[in-house]
Amino acid sequence: MSTLEPIRRSITVACTREHAFKTYTEAFDSWWPRQHHIGQGDLAEAVLEPKPGGRWYERTVDGAECDWGEVLVWEPPARVVLSWRIDGDWKIDADPAHASEIEVRFIEEGPRSTRVEVEHRDFERHGETGAKVREGVSGEGGHGTLLKLFAEKAAA
Repeated sequence: MSTLEPIRRSITVACTREHAFKTYTEAFDSWWPRQHHIGQGDLAEAVLEPKPGGRWYERTVDGAECDWGEVLVWEPPARVVLSWRIDGDWKIDADPAHASEIEVRFIEEGPRSTRVEVEHRDFERHGETGAKVREGVSGEGGHGTLLKLFAEKAAA
């Protein structure tokens, strides 16, 4: 399969780099949209464990958990890299070799100004559904929308 172009989005937030990083990671559930989940039940909580090897997952109201991926790199307050184990049919693929990656960088632009850059890459690892994954995360409700929701929370 040919290489699929990474998705890149960025936004500037009116807060410190440290606050932006903590809001994106430790307060992940506070800005993640309730309708973005894989499980059958309604989303109760979206969790990003703050450590290398940490889980990135959802918990539904019935207590079921669904792993989206894991924390590959944890470098506060500069960046976090996550694996994305959700295929183009919005199903979990437990094989880490099939996961794409999402890198989120936090760049200080001033005392209370931080540029947050997201790059979702390696879609070809998803095999036949790679193009569908790329299309899904680049469109309406994808990374651009998620960054806006995050920025509103971080600036509040």
